[in-house]
Amino acid sequence: MLRRRAAVAVAGRSVSRRAERDVSRTQTPVHVGGFADSHVHLGSSAFTDDVDAVIERARAAGARALVCIGESPEAAERAQHLASRHAGLVFHTCGLHPHDANEWDPAMHPHAIREAAARGAVAVGECGLDYHYDHAPRPVQRQTLAAQLELAAELDLPIVLHTRDAEDDTHAMLAEASKAGVRGVLHCFTGSEALADAALAVGWFVSFSGIITFRNWHSEALLRLVPDDRLLVESDAPYLAPIPNRGKRNESQWVPHTIARLAAARDVDAASMAALTLQNTRTFFRLPSPSHESVS
Repeated sequence: MLRRRAAVAVAGRSVSRRAERDVSRTQTPVHVGGFADSHVHLGSSAFTDDVDAVIERARAAGARALVCIGESPEAAERAQHLASRHAGLVFHTCGLHPHDANEWDPAMHPHAIREAAARGAVAVGECGLDYHYDHAPRPVQRQTLAAQLELAAELDLPIVLHTRDAEDDTHAMLAEASKAGVRGVLHCFTGSEALADAALAVGWFVSFSGIITFRNWHSEALLRLVPDDRLLVESDAPYLAPIPNRGKRNESQWVPHTIARLAAARDVDAASMAALTLQNTRTFFRLPSPSHESVS
């Protein structure tokens, strides 16, 4: 079973007074028009009873693309079914999370990822390195990630990367991925500016979650570092609900709070940030871009 955190503790200094005022602005309802959630676990058991209602609430809030993460073969199958039921809004991925790297089967898992790609998966992952919890030995995590990087290169799909407390090995992985022509995204990013710079230097994207709305978010500069064309936003639902919903089961409908926070840090309006990150999500995952949309 996938072992995930209920919340992510973000080490570092408190945000500035100006940033705290910016956070407070996101505590009222936010409407941004059309937006994307580039990383959501709709196949989680947290959504078993009402997943279709969750998707419809996201659509009503303005969601135009939801990338449902398949962090195991079982989750990937659920993600693919949801994508089939909500075609044009929900898209799916397939991979193996680093917490479960011990379960990697060199016969079964590559076959599952190839099959998912044949059914329209838009990325390999969530995969990566997690040296905070170390649920799997670090050498095994590295081997499992390397195998998934090879599959991404073979299938010409991007990687959705989880990295925590593993910056040196992530730097090395970025170099190998660049040689293989694999592009990716550092999802739910809370790492250093140096790691973000390394990812950007090889053409990767960086995604921010509701963590950036928390009072202990550690870097305003990081929110401004990522170029406009490499920036994504996500819920990581059911985890990491943004302020003002922190502590609740997260949903894609609340991504606009994260968008508004990011927009404030970058001194742009929230609607423009939503449109930008929606287009970036479509570009990164090669999603269809409708010629016209009706925006709530």
